[in-house]
Amino acid sequence: MERKFKISSQHKPAGDQPKAIDSLVAGINVGLENQTLLGVTGSGKTFTIANVIERVQKPTLVIAHNKTLAAQLYNEFRELFPDNAVEYFISYYDYYQPEAYIPRTDTYIEKSATINDEIDRLRHNTTRSLYERNDVIVVASVSCIYGLGLPENYFKGSITIKVGQELPRQELLTHLVTTRYERNDVELKRSTFRARGDIVEIMPSYEKIITRIYFFGDEIEKISRIDSTTGEVLENAAETVIYPAVHYLAYDDDLDETIRLINIELRQRLNELHSQNKLVEAQRLEQRVHYDMEMIKEMGYCSGIENYSRIIERRAPGTAPATLLDYFQKDFLVVIDESHVTLPQLKGMYFGDKSRKEVLVDYGFRLPCAKDNRPLTFDEFWSKIGQKIFISATPAEFERKVSENIVEQIIRPTGLLDPEIDVRPTEGQVQNLMLEIKKTADKKERILVTTLTKKMAEDLTQYLIQQGIRVRYLHSGVQSLERVEILRDLRLGEFDVLVGVNLLREGLDIPEVSLVAIMDADKEGFLRCETSLIQTIGRSARNASGHVIMYADKITDSMRLAIDETNRRRKLQIAFNKEHNITPKTIKKSIENNLLSLVASYRSFEDIVAEQMSELNIDKKDLPKLLTKLEKDMHKAAKLLDFERAAEIRDQIKKLRDLV
Repeated sequence: MERKFKISSQHKPAGDQPKAIDSLVAGINVGLENQTLLGVTGSGKTFTIANVIERVQKPTLVIAHNKTLAAQLYNEFRELFPDNAVEYFISYYDYYQPEAYIPRTDTYIEKSATINDEIDRLRHNTTRSLYERNDVIVVASVSCIYGLGLPENYFKGSITIKVGQELPRQELLTHLVTTRYERNDVELKRSTFRARGDIVEIMPSYEKIITRIYFFGDEIEKISRIDSTTGEVLENAAETVIYPAVHYLAYDDDLDETIRLINIELRQRLNELHSQNKLVEAQRLEQRVHYDMEMIKEMGYCSGIENYSRIIERRAPGTAPATLLDYFQKDFLVVIDESHVTLPQLKGMYFGDKSRKEVLVDYGFRLPCAKDNRPLTFDEFWSKIGQKIFISATPAEFERKVSENIVEQIIRPTGLLDPEIDVRPTEGQVQNLMLEIKKTADKKERILVTTLTKKMAEDLTQYLIQQGIRVRYLHSGVQSLERVEILRDLRLGEFDVLVGVNLLREGLDIPEVSLVAIMDADKEGFLRCETSLIQTIGRSARNASGHVIMYADKITDSMRLAIDETNRRRKLQIAFNKEHNITPKTIKKSIENNLLSLVASYRSFEDIVAEQMSELNIDKKDLPKLLTKLEKDMHKAAKLLDFERAAEIRDQIKKLRDLV
């Protein structure tokens, strides 16, 4: 039965939403490839897109530029489409140290990663939904352009089991092992199975529910779905489908050919290295590939099998890998959220990966085929997708240039106006800011302050604390989960002022904020360009008392453009409110059900260590502080591409964990 997208909401489109929905739907229906929804902050762009999806009935990929925004969108779409498949696809690494080699110090760094089991489950559920249904919305990060394994291989590994079907028990067990399920007769967890007599129990890679299969000889007698916690039978099913435990699969029927092709590439590469008198590199490569081939022969896979994916998938050198995009049906819609940030991110992924892989290949750590285990180039990404909608309050030149239809969404359903903007001199700016903070805090409203550097944010925060102001700061050094907790505490009124740098821009949904202060607004640059200023101004646009103060000694071109655009929008909004007798009201948004439930599933390294310490009954006071500091240092080094330092810290952490 074909399922239809159906919105469940008490709200109806209002403000500029009906006009925007009609325009975007008309564009899709006449075949426009590229459209832009230019929507101001708080105008309900997500609700507009949801209505477009309901009208056009196309599977949809929504791409966000970070995990926090992806989580926010995922929650919003799940609430709007409770009866449809809304899926979440981001990187499943809590920590990721890529394989790397540093020629300068002759240092090889192994790949090291901590995989988040819940996110991996959601990724598998995404590919399963795309195969089984057409009413699918996938909210993804740029992870969607990284190699995922051929969909044909993945779906070839699925097995349909029906009541009454002839299926020898051993044949099922062999299939499960081939598709990378592990047998565990003690503890049944995700991607494992156990067999006891005539009963086989499987915990699929994409579910938290156990599938129990009863055999009578070689016949399937009954299929039950069991609650993994209580053991309660949830339902008896006529049939079920079990999908593979991993996305990268190599099958026995073409394993010999795969190994033969890998060995051909190995011989060619060894000849090249010998001709360049790179004997150490040749020996290193030969040993590594032979070891991997033995593992593949014995186990069907090896560590880092994705580096051979181009050969496993029989692709020509240099061709694009299979990604999440290949799991979609042909006619699907792509929505790129905050496109002015997301598109440059999509463009940049390929080049960072390319330079690292080239070093590994040059020095004999990988075959040339490893370079084809990579993210898509922007041209490849563009060629794999069809109709697109860019969403941004500040579309970049690229979106404006390629869009055949740009739809403005200026009027908010709530009647809220763009904030008033004051420009004040920098002399005495901190004292003036303190006065404004106290006035705003007395009204139980919140304040955002944006500075130019992390050091400025920390210093200003420290000064404000000394003056008795309840303040915290937010910057790139603050980890994802802590970042969400800080934002939640701000909304709850645990403190009044949040100081930050670049993180106070796209997607921060904090209706309680009525004042935004921009320090050093006249310092032209990335953080004070027109786009950044408009985005920052928008942070106070969800509150009826929205107000922005720019501290500057001159009005730069960027400031003038941002102020003029804000005033233009404000005039349109005031006129609309007057015509329709609307009084602006601050958005009321619940706090508890927002991001925490999902982002909390990113268990940090500290959480994992604490779990292990608890199991071993060790006093938590002994090591956590040291482990926490080391883990933060490791993340910081990896972010700065100082892989050598990150590897050293990782080894220290391993030693401490051994002590635990």
